[in-house]
Amino acid sequence: MKTTYLMMIIALLSLLAACDKDDPVIPNEEEVITTLRYTLTPDAGGNSVVLSFQDLDGDGGDAPVITAGTLAKNTVYNASLTLSNEQESPADDITAEILEEDEDHQFFFQTTVNNLQIRYEDTDDNGDPIGLKTQVTTGEAASGDLTITLRHEPNKSVDGNIENAGGETDIEVKFNINVE
Repeated sequence: MKTTYLMMIIALLSLLAACDKDDPVIPNEEEVITTLRYTLTPDAGGNSVVLSFQDLDGDGGDAPVITAGTLAKNTVYNASLTLSNEQESPADDITAEILEEDEDHQFFFQTTVNNLQIRYEDTDDNGDPIGLKTQVTTGEAASGDLTITLRHEPNKSVDGNIENAGGETDIEVKFNINVE
């Protein structure tokens, strides 16, 4: 009987020793985003404007290449965002990953351009905004910045207000914008 208890205690101690508290916890990894393109197509037709960000070597390396754009005044644009990781070959389509995890992602748009309005045109399964598709409306001639931020696990009930959204920033890009 003593041998049975001794064997049980040894087995229990072995089991507890196997549960090392220093085992790493692997979190949901952030997406690596090297390229962001915001394509704005005039609702009435005409040439698209593409705002782009590309940082192929990632944070801390060479400066990213940011291409700004000029928008026509008093114009409505249908806009779409695409993101990719061009460190992979072939490039990894991050846009598809965001759509798969749409409840965990939201783009936020902040601008200092007077009379530039941005409206969400897509929603997740809960009816909350995503921001891969937007409608952009310009007013009179002006200039300023447009900052696009992708947040992971934000509070989506804030209706586009990044100040109280929380979550983690996956990417944030500031574009110079001219409306002429």
